[in-house]
Amino acid sequence: MCGIAGYIGFRRADEVIISALKRLEYRGYDSWGVAVRHENEIRLIKRMGAIGDEKTYSVAEGNAGIGHTRWATHGKPSEINAHPHTDCSGKIAVVHNGIISNFQSLKEELESRGHVFSSETDTEVISHLIEEFYKGDLREAVEKTIGRLKGSYALVVMHAEKDELVAARYKSPLVLGVGDDELIIASDVPAILDYTSRVVYLEDGDLLVLMKGDFEIFSDGRKVNRKVETIPWSIEDAEKGGYEHFMLKEIHEIPRVIEDTLFEYLSDDIEIDISFAAGVSEVTFIACGTSYHASLIGKHLIEKLAGIPVRVEFASEFIYHQPPMHRTLAIAITQSGETADTLEAMRIAKKLGARTLAIVNVLGSTATRIADHVLYTRAGPEISVAATKSFIAQLIVLYLVALKLSGMTKSEMEGLLDELRIMPELVKGVLEHEDEIRAIAEKLSDYGNMMYIGRGIGVPIAMEGALKMKEISYIHAEAYPAGELKHGPFALLGERTPVIASLTPDETYEIMLGNIKEVKARESIVVAVTGHDDAEVEKYVDHVIRVPRTDALFTAVTHSVALQLLAYHTAKARGCEIDKPRNLAKSVTVE
Repeated sequence: MCGIAGYIGFRRADEVIISALKRLEYRGYDSWGVAVRHENEIRLIKRMGAIGDEKTYSVAEGNAGIGHTRWATHGKPSEINAHPHTDCSGKIAVVHNGIISNFQSLKEELESRGHVFSSETDTEVISHLIEEFYKGDLREAVEKTIGRLKGSYALVVMHAEKDELVAARYKSPLVLGVGDDELIIASDVPAILDYTSRVVYLEDGDLLVLMKGDFEIFSDGRKVNRKVETIPWSIEDAEKGGYEHFMLKEIHEIPRVIEDTLFEYLSDDIEIDISFAAGVSEVTFIACGTSYHASLIGKHLIEKLAGIPVRVEFASEFIYHQPPMHRTLAIAITQSGETADTLEAMRIAKKLGARTLAIVNVLGSTATRIADHVLYTRAGPEISVAATKSFIAQLIVLYLVALKLSGMTKSEMEGLLDELRIMPELVKGVLEHEDEIRAIAEKLSDYGNMMYIGRGIGVPIAMEGALKMKEISYIHAEAYPAGELKHGPFALLGERTPVIASLTPDETYEIMLGNIKEVKARESIVVAVTGHDDAEVEKYVDHVIRVPRTDALFTAVTHSVALQLLAYHTAKARGCEIDKPRNLAKSVTVE
């Protein structure tokens, strides 16, 4: 999982690329490097860690170059293993995102012919293969090289002899920015927005040649045209906007994100066409991480409102579990649209006969091209590794899908739609209590373990809350259905294990109070997340996070935002690197 960039135009290439890489550091930040073509030579620098102040770095004068920010998959983080990688002659440089699964056999083959390798990476075999195939035509050499590769790749290649870049993609994201007399190619849109809002999304199998002022795209050896699209985001959308961290900014953007998503799909009625789902007998969600938790909430909504049986599968495990799906609607949820396990699961679901729907945040991403149908979440760019606003946007789309699948008349669902319409204001009500949440978080920050509990829809709420806490504060946090505590987890309770309880105003409320009493009997600190009018819970808990009261179905939104703030302020109190938690990357583009 890495970020790559390439530039050719009238500007100094190293400055453009380093700036672009800084916007891609959420994709990888253990090392980085830049190569620039200068007077028929390739000049490069490689460094460990984050980029820092780009003004302190200078590679060489030149208007064509490539760069890379790394999240290690082959070889430990080091300057030697950092990209770009060159061939034996030093004339060819390559940056790569993905995994070459047959790199070891290729490396041994190349070594038998005298090639000498300097790194532990899979990427270096690409530069050496290109060297063997290069006869003056870089595009031809790259085309022959990718024919030998197995795995996934987005790569950009440069040769010292010509102001030209060649790029290719297969199962890894790559987008071209088309400016005025300049071109910039990168793993994601934020790297491009400083220079242009016009982009071309490359498709699997595309090979791209970038020249000064022009580009050509080839597929299966034939020249093809791809649509130039205009990105609706401004560069400010990818900046912190005065907040200390992207995560906090993105939490505070949630009311607007809900409004934007509702505006897209809800006017007088739900503007979602689900005619493609006619005749399905079940729904299967396939997702990973936070999107998996959104899927669990989607299961609750669809089964409750539409009465359709729902399964939720980890995308990474679905690959090994392939049930018949001839009357199944497979819903894939992925923020980036590039999550490798989810993409592979989508392909398998289609082969098994399922109709596929992708719920995704990124226009033109790979998931949108695999799926039969697509719904966009309209969350805008999300920079922090921890998903916040994109998760809530996924939930809003799932509410609308569940309501549409329910077959209820407009009048029957009007009360629920009214509740959805006021959701932006309800979330603002949660954000108004940030100071109280911060005070509780600071008290929790000294603990090393936590437990989250809930019942019904509160279970996936608890699971997502625990994930947020563990990934950014590094506190070990686990989530359980409250009824499962007595089946093992009770052994972990005590005065050093706080318990976070999500109480929803439904048939589970009274029994949750009973579970909380049992927890308190084990001397654990209890923090309850509940409605602002809940006067009963204070008798049994140590701290209360109050959120605006809403129908139990919609507590997934209000409670989740409160738990996002709790995780954020706990991590901040512990001095953690919030936007870039250790060992994690934003887009998981390898299986």
